Amino acid sequence: MPEPKKVVLAYSGGLDTSVCIPLLKEEYGYDEVITVAVNVGQPEEEIKEADEKAEKISDKHYTIDARKEFVNDYIFPLIKANGDYEGYVMGTSVARPLIAKKVVEVAEKEKASALSHGCTGKGNDQLRFEAIFRLTDLEVIAPMRDMNLTREWEIEYAKKHGIPVSVTTGEPWSIDENIWSRSIEGGKLEDPSCAPPQEIYSWTVSPDDAPEAQAMVIGFDNGVPVSLDGNEIDGVKLIQQLNNIAGSHGIGRTDMIEDRVLGLKARENYEHPAATVLLTAHQDLEKLVLTRSELRFKTDVDSQWSELAYYGLVDEPLYTDLNEFINKTQERVTGKVIVKLHKGNVSVLARSSPYALYSEEFVSFDSKTIDQKDAEGFAKYYGFQSRLYKKFVEK
Repeated sequence: MPEPKKVVLAYSGGLDTSVCIPLLKEEYGYDEVITVAVNVGQPEEEIKEADEKAEKISDKHYTIDARKEFVNDYIFPLIKANGDYEGYVMGTSVARPLIAKKVVEVAEKEKASALSHGCTGKGNDQLRFEAIFRLTDLEVIAPMRDMNLTREWEIEYAKKHGIPVSVTTGEPWSIDENIWSRSIEGGKLEDPSCAPPQEIYSWTVSPDDAPEAQAMVIGFDNGVPVSLDGNEIDGVKLIQQLNNIAGSHGIGRTDMIEDRVLGLKARENYEHPAATVLLTAHQDLEKLVLTRSELRFKTDVDSQWSELAYYGLVDEPLYTDLNEFINKTQERVTGKVIVKLHKGNVSVLARSSPYALYSEEFVSFDSKTIDQKDAEGFAKYYGFQSRLYKKFVEK
């Protein structure tokens, strides 16, 4: 008997990837569809639902818990780089390469001949998955893109094949959630003039309904958050706890027009309470310990890093080079930041570090450690060329 023709599918349990399973058999002629769900911090019920659904409609299913790897190898580098793309903290984008790598590992184990994903041809995720998939010699199949499918067609197709789906034409939200962020797309949200309904939010309360202000202390070590209010905690639990705390204060909502890699502008809605707090605190601590030149240069580095991470190009040599510089700067980003959470806003109240480049003695109005007269010579030459221009050129 010939070996069965196998394909490994990145599986979320949602409409798109569930519809892919019968399509890969009916339209592409595969004998076995092996599904892989990667846990990067989705709700437990979502993982369970994906497992149960895959057991019914796929030939073999894997669930891989990659939460610690996601936080340590993807989220922590993002924090160090103050990861931000046009105001988006990049939860979905940084998760895709990790998910893709886990799918490839399963494909190698199962000796599959192809890799597949459920991304459309209009979004960024197709590129993020395929940047990893195409490092292999396996065929890459994208049914949503290849067949130019619509959401309504998928819903009807799923019904005909007995595939249970929670999406309806009335509430067609496309939700992607991991430990760092929750994205909501689709339906009337595609109209940028439409205000998002409160029902789309799950992690955050309305800022209007948030409680009184709360202050908390976030501890950092080498650029990485390690404690909340003095209690050391591992990265996964720290982000989970902070999501709950900051979310209860209405912190971390983003409604934006985003420039996708392909050039399309898209209306995107996100929730990211912990990300908002941690990035705010981290960036503030950097200002205390890094030199002016380092901060200025790192702003450009962070921007380059964020663009590559958004594109999913984590195997790009420049990405590795940028991380080397960033990690070197983070050797001094150790200390504590006190933040205030209130009505959808996070603000820094105070900060401290053993590597602080701040001297109260030098800057105090009541100190004579620095002789102010010494600055006179500097002042005489400050703006010297501008004065010459005014005197000789403008005349």
